[in-house]
Amino acid sequence: MIPTASFGAARAALARVVLSVALAAAVAPLAAPEARAQGPASVADLAETLLDSVVNISTSSRGESGNVPLPEVPEGSPFQDFFDEFFRDRQGEPPPGGRRSQSLGSGFIIDAEQGLIVTNNHVIADADEIVVNFSDGSTLNAELVGTDPKTDIAVLQVDTAEKTLKAVPFGDSEAMRIGDWVMAIGNPFGLGGTVTVGIVSARDREIGSGPYDDYLQTDAAINRGNSGGPLFNMAGEVIGINTAIISPTGGSIGIGFSIPSELAVTVIDQLREFGETRRGWLGVRIQPVTDDIAESLGMERAMGALVSGIIEGGPIADGVIEPGDVIVEFDGTPVEAMRDLPRLVAESPVGKQVSVTIVRKGERQTVSVTLGRLEDMDQAAAEDGGEDEGAVETVSVLGMTVAALDESLRQEFDIAEDVAGVVITEVDENSAAAEKGIAAGEVIVEIAQESVSTPQQVLDRIEALRGEGRKNALLMLASRTGELRFVTLRMN
Repeated sequence: MIPTASFGAARAALARVVLSVALAAAVAPLAAPEARAQGPASVADLAETLLDSVVNISTSSRGESGNVPLPEVPEGSPFQDFFDEFFRDRQGEPPPGGRRSQSLGSGFIIDAEQGLIVTNNHVIADADEIVVNFSDGSTLNAELVGTDPKTDIAVLQVDTAEKTLKAVPFGDSEAMRIGDWVMAIGNPFGLGGTVTVGIVSARDREIGSGPYDDYLQTDAAINRGNSGGPLFNMAGEVIGINTAIISPTGGSIGIGFSIPSELAVTVIDQLREFGETRRGWLGVRIQPVTDDIAESLGMERAMGALVSGIIEGGPIADGVIEPGDVIVEFDGTPVEAMRDLPRLVAESPVGKQVSVTIVRKGERQTVSVTLGRLEDMDQAAAEDGGEDEGAVETVSVLGMTVAALDESLRQEFDIAEDVAGVVITEVDENSAAAEKGIAAGEVIVEIAQESVSTPQQVLDRIEALRGEGRKNALLMLASRTGELRFVTLRMN
């Protein structure tokens, strides 16, 4: 007979064996497909081949302060507090004499023969002198080839007559998947040649930093000084340019953002060739297509970019595209969301004739447009909305009081002469219109893509939509100065 204690021990041992076998069987399928799924055993060999291609950037400027130039963050960005904490609160006192030299960021060599180096625009902004520091301790002065503040990219050039450089190639950021391993090399806190490893944490991130937000997010440690440095895949190709982090402490908390190579390469090529960017321009103002707007337009789902205005003198001022149209495809590429369109247009050559698919009054149609060149200036107000044909009359509808836009009301609400439609004179504070931010002084230009010029036409259009079984009314509103926007209101 086996003693109880011995039997219990044997049974426990057997259970451990069975559990080990079961765990091995469960884990094996996850590890089998590719070795990279387990992570690299070591990145030493890869890092050794790349370190010489990554540089530190120092600048000096004549001014009251030589501190780090700040990346621009639009007012109201959800990340404004983090940027303030990370950058502005750490600015030091200006040195005596008002001139200071400081290692600001990182960069990487993309063309060894021509001595071309890529970094962030905010690293070298307003610099009078730019110095490139190499991994062997040597330095070279750099000339600025071109910058693009919209994507925060800059291209520099150094004289290679007395120095042999080693360039790194760009890879395909579109091929990167969430969970793929990446390596960052840079100059955090002045510590040159620092290597960190992590994964792609997310793709297509918007952080409110500009019109072409489309960042790769990584948990590879990125700190102050990494700006402008490369993010590599495990093949040693640059798939991102490290640009920003979220950090309430000033150090890495595992949330960093890189400009994807797909976006960066186009910009860099233009800076190399022209010293500036030459982006395509469609000449429209756009806003997102919400579920309510999609329903009111008879679309199956919310997608595309809703045209809220046409830029006077732009490529499509001839009326081929109109306010209220929804752009769902550009040059053969679907526009899934509003944010897709600016990038697709910007990456297209100036002067190219492209096909644009729109939804107008529930019907899809394709038009041809020749792209202009994007101008960096304040855009003008939208074109005329029509002539005022109404008589003095006031009605209440959908929580709003509306009236014909005559001269007295135009003066009362200070409405521009080129704005036409039906003016809103009062909004019920408890109405859906008030919840949507509609205010007295705004002008109803269209309802469901039909122009209105009298209060009676407003009533008739609402009743017609109700008769069609519509739940929402899509209103095109003009501000006092003529800026257009679309709002959907429930009609029940």
